[in-house]
Amino acid sequence: MKWALCNETFETWRTDAGFDFPRVFDYIKGCGYDGVEIAPFTMEPDVFHIPAGKRVEVAGQAKRAGLEITGLHWLLARTEGYYLTSPEPAIRQKTADYFLELIRLCADLNGAYMVLGSPLQRNLLPGVTKDQALEYAADTLSKTLPMLEKCGVRMALEPLAPKETNFMQTAAEGVELIRKIGEPERIALHLDCKAMSSESVPIPELIRRNREHLIYFHANDPNLQGPGFGELAFEPILQSLCDIGYDGWVSVEVFDYTPGIERLATESIRYLKDCFEKINNR
Repeated sequence: MKWALCNETFETWRTDAGFDFPRVFDYIKGCGYDGVEIAPFTMEPDVFHIPAGKRVEVAGQAKRAGLEITGLHWLLARTEGYYLTSPEPAIRQKTADYFLELIRLCADLNGAYMVLGSPLQRNLLPGVTKDQALEYAADTLSKTLPMLEKCGVRMALEPLAPKETNFMQTAAEGVELIRKIGEPERIALHLDCKAMSSESVPIPELIRRNREHLIYFHANDPNLQGPGFGELAFEPILQSLCDIGYDGWVSVEVFDYTPGIERLATESIRYLKDCFEKINNR
């Protein structure tokens, strides 16, 4: 198992010069994480505006800190004009073109995974059924397959809870879209603890059911804070990941920073490693 933290956790550390990548990377490494997950908007709101020099610089800063960049998430956050499930072919093409540049960015940063959540850019539009949205999403994402293959990047589809989106709300619906696209080596499944907690099936069982599709994992609590900051027990979750032979990234993603970002960063990884140690010592 490898441990990562999402970099937008430290948005308040921005300076007049922008996001303070060296300081953030050093802090994340000091907490005990192995990797960092990048939200593109921490570099620029529009991926087309991130110059080659900036990409090289950030990749080098992570390497010097001793961190791997796992890849990207929040792919369409803070953008305008892009939509995964639009009935308009031109908008789907425009969205696919944006994904292509995100794939290039991911590769430039030496990342391997792109987590596709972005609920506001996938919700059903008026008059669009779920079946139609499934077709539209598959069409949009299929256009990215050659670039994913070329760059050695994998797209991880992220089911989200009904309170966040009305499209791809369950792991089963995520798998349905994966099968619709038909290229599981390039486009597979991401699972998120906060989102899975909204399903009727227990999280460990969801992990086991989706073992063949799972390529990336977010650790968080339904209270929107980090692992160990709420009632969700992570020992059974990590045990199920071990049981299916998952040895990929477990990335901490937080939305509510009330306890303080430093405390969230340090105590989340400490709690996860404590749970993992208990599993290994049984």
